[in-house]
Amino acid sequence: MPQVFRPLPNVPDQPALEREVLERWETEQTFKRLREQNAGGPRFSFIDGPVTANNPMGVHHAWGRTLKDVFQRYRAARGHDERYQNGFDCQGLWVEVEVEKELGLNSKREIEDYGIAEFAERCKERVAKYVGVMTNQSKRLGQWMDWGNDYLTFSDTNIEYIWRFLKECHSRGWLYKGHRSTQWCPRCGTSLSQHEQAGEENHREMEHPSLYVRFPLKKREGEALVVWTTTPWTLPANVAAAVKPDAEYVLGPTGEWRARELAGEVEAVKTARGAELVGLEYEAPFDDLPAQEGVVHRVIPWDEVSLEEGTGIVHIAPGAGAEDFDLSRVHDLPVLAPIDESGRFLPGYGPFEGLSTDEAAKPIVESLEERGVLVEAGTIVHRYPICWRCKTPLVFRVVDDWLIRCDELRQPLLDANDEVEWTPPQYKKRMDDWLRNMGDWNISRKRYFGLPLPFYPCECGELNVIGSRVELEERATGGLDQLQELHRPWIDKVPVRCEACGEEARRIPEVGDAWLDAGIVPLSTLGWQNPTWVEHGYGTGAAKGLTGADLPDHAYWEQWFPADWVSESREQIRLWFYSISVMSMTMVGRLPYRAVLTYERVHDEQGKPMHKSAGNMIEANEAFERMGADVMRWLYSSTPPQQNVNFGYGLGGEVQRKLLTLWNSIGFFVTYANIAGWRPEWGPEPSSQHALDRWLVARTGQLVQELEAAYERYWTPAVTSAFESYVEDLSNWYIRRSRRRFWDGEAEALETLWWSVVQSLRAVGPVMPFLSDHLWRTLVLDGPDSVHLAGWPETAAADGVLLEEMAEVRRVVELGRQARAQSGMKLRQPLRRLVVQGAGAAESHSGEIAEELSVKEVEFGPVEATELRVKPNLPVLGPKLGKELGAIRAALLAGEFEQLEGGGVRVNGHDFTADEVLVERGAREGWALAEDDSLTVAVTTELDDELRLEGRVLDLIHQLNTMRKDAGLALTDRIRVTLPEGDDDLLQHEAWIKEEVLATEVRTDGDTEPQITKV
Repeated sequence: MPQVFRPLPNVPDQPALEREVLERWETEQTFKRLREQNAGGPRFSFIDGPVTANNPMGVHHAWGRTLKDVFQRYRAARGHDERYQNGFDCQGLWVEVEVEKELGLNSKREIEDYGIAEFAERCKERVAKYVGVMTNQSKRLGQWMDWGNDYLTFSDTNIEYIWRFLKECHSRGWLYKGHRSTQWCPRCGTSLSQHEQAGEENHREMEHPSLYVRFPLKKREGEALVVWTTTPWTLPANVAAAVKPDAEYVLGPTGEWRARELAGEVEAVKTARGAELVGLEYEAPFDDLPAQEGVVHRVIPWDEVSLEEGTGIVHIAPGAGAEDFDLSRVHDLPVLAPIDESGRFLPGYGPFEGLSTDEAAKPIVESLEERGVLVEAGTIVHRYPICWRCKTPLVFRVVDDWLIRCDELRQPLLDANDEVEWTPPQYKKRMDDWLRNMGDWNISRKRYFGLPLPFYPCECGELNVIGSRVELEERATGGLDQLQELHRPWIDKVPVRCEACGEEARRIPEVGDAWLDAGIVPLSTLGWQNPTWVEHGYGTGAAKGLTGADLPDHAYWEQWFPADWVSESREQIRLWFYSISVMSMTMVGRLPYRAVLTYERVHDEQGKPMHKSAGNMIEANEAFERMGADVMRWLYSSTPPQQNVNFGYGLGGEVQRKLLTLWNSIGFFVTYANIAGWRPEWGPEPSSQHALDRWLVARTGQLVQELEAAYERYWTPAVTSAFESYVEDLSNWYIRRSRRRFWDGEAEALETLWWSVVQSLRAVGPVMPFLSDHLWRTLVLDGPDSVHLAGWPETAAADGVLLEEMAEVRRVVELGRQARAQSGMKLRQPLRRLVVQGAGAAESHSGEIAEELSVKEVEFGPVEATELRVKPNLPVLGPKLGKELGAIRAALLAGEFEQLEGGGVRVNGHDFTADEVLVERGAREGWALAEDDSLTVAVTTELDDELRLEGRVLDLIHQLNTMRKDAGLALTDRIRVTLPEGDDDLLQHEAWIKEEVLATEVRTDGDTEPQITKV
């Protein structure tokens, strides 16, 4: 007989299976057909946060891309029309640093020597390469997006939209040039913004010098302030020392002033409040440096001086610290900027000139010692900021940066965030906290391949801000003939006419913060205020040839804005979520999203952060080939998003074992359906009235309802846990309880199992698209040719009463197994009687309980097979009873006691409370029992000859079927059985044995072990 279903191997080759499915999707254009099928349906708008196209994808990228795909697939199953536009971040430090590594460049000077134009071309080449690499990797993950029509943030179209935003900020008076001390990366040669550097990942435990230094006071002979610093390089730029005005300071016997809390056990020669020290002048350790000429060093008040560490006196260098710089403005202090953009000392700093901050530490310490002002030198390990991109330790420099004032946006953003549905909900507060504490947005970077800031300051004082390419061309005084795209160096060669005075003005050299590039996409990709649809209008400038994306018109934007849902990692609260919120609120007065799913990080199997330097980073391609994309997706989806994913091959193996249960269940069905020649029909749910069939149909309906609720609240852990529970029920209850029916080829059982599995695949398909589609195509012969074209399953409301009944039956069975295990009785040994108390709903299923637990009779009623065992609580009663303890213990052991209310007992004239005795409830002799809350199950353990014989028969059947399997026999093969003569009493059950092992004959002879031969 020809097979109806394609047989499944015992174990799937997941990577090979997935490659086959990918090829089929491509050949059959499954994704295109899905989009056509859903066109015109209710819209579901998702905006993708761009991934940086400058390296292959690691497994840490795949979590977020999995979540995005899961919920887009779910919405597609519900018939939603979707956009599916992927985004790539294409410029800024991400790309520049990697290209520098490729070219062997180590400084900005080397970039300029190489040539900015050539450097930009290399950056574009790297982006183009990894757009292709990451596209292929994302497809391999199973992510369905409109590949080839991606948005690329370095397109001229995207840049023009950002220019428009910046012009709007300027018109509102929010744009300004700030002169301040800011975090600076000496390797990248640029300042960094608050939101880039705020994360814990941008700090590292580092060892630095820990110095205590004397600042001798003028006109106070023998007295000196003692300051503490962990940054020796800042001492040559010292201009003041700060004290806490209301703190008490003490002068010790050695003439050193410190705060009392930090002075230790010293005899105070003199005391003073900090306010009394304010105004005193002192000699700084490097007064003789040319840079220090004319500086008068004095004590200033500062309420924020810490009394937790150090000396309570803080050395102030406004050119080397943000708080120090703020104090310089309050107290009119000089600002000495000691280092250049590469972190090396400038002229005017004597022997330190040209040294880096690290290189200068040793000679500074030696000089302090020579000058006799070094009190103590040691080291300290503390958390220190590092560059988010290249991981170089940061310094502070006083620089001019361009910033956007955000005060006017703060409250509107907070009010709007109240309306957003955050998942997990606690991340809403994180966003609120960020918005409440956000500073002004530092938008300028002193770099090369990035958004060219359209700022043209004129000598007349006018700041010209260009808002579009059209405006640029209208006002340009030259250079348009070489303007191949809106990037350096070409844009630098296009001066404009000043709007105020008519003179020529040139663009500033700075480029923009990369989060401007990503932040504008809810406007730029949807065609906000674009009058006409432009085919391929997003593939402009550097993006030309890399994407076929159109620039839609404003009507399209109105249909798709705001996004119904966005999803990125928790770090993006201060990055992408922040930037898209600020930019959309500025331009359209509302947030660009209604709901957010955010998640944590991917760690290794031991819970350690993944880093290339640690050797525990896993590239996505490696994981695809070692465990398969569906296993990865399951691992990600089963992790609550507020927790880190621990990722590794051991954990992947656990997922594979879970999914193997589903595979084996379907393999079981295929085998017996092929034997029976049963063929399914695509149609409504089964109408079988068999109790187990009715239960599985109801259980499948319950699964669909549970998964729908989980998808609707963007909670994948509930999807995976519900499905795992369902597969457990399917395999270890329905299939196991129905094996006899499958052996007999019963059509109702086959139909029920087929229908139920098919519906479950439709519901779980968004999480594991490959395996679900492969199994779908195995099972569905005349329905939709892909599970992803089948839509969401429509099932009747689950029969809650039946589900509760069967759940109670399974509780009874589980307790029955526990009771048997306690007695040492193996499950194949039949027993005479089972008594169930507290499970009335299961009474109609007594036959199933009897068969499952191998008992002859099942009764429902009070369990009278228990007895109380009471012992004295020795630590409590021992001291209390003394010599009487032995008699009390004997009486309790003999059962000579009376129970009291509250759990106590009365024995030998003594009343003992519940905490003075230990009460155990156990089975009487000849019984075993197990309890769970109000449910009790007891089973007799006494065996008679009939039960012993049946137990031996069941052992034999198990042995013979194992021998059949070991011999590689087919399920339909018939055998002849030969038993040892000593087992001739088993022939009383010959018909039973024949039926269970497909034997044509069972006989005995002189063999010492059972034998089988194929007929």
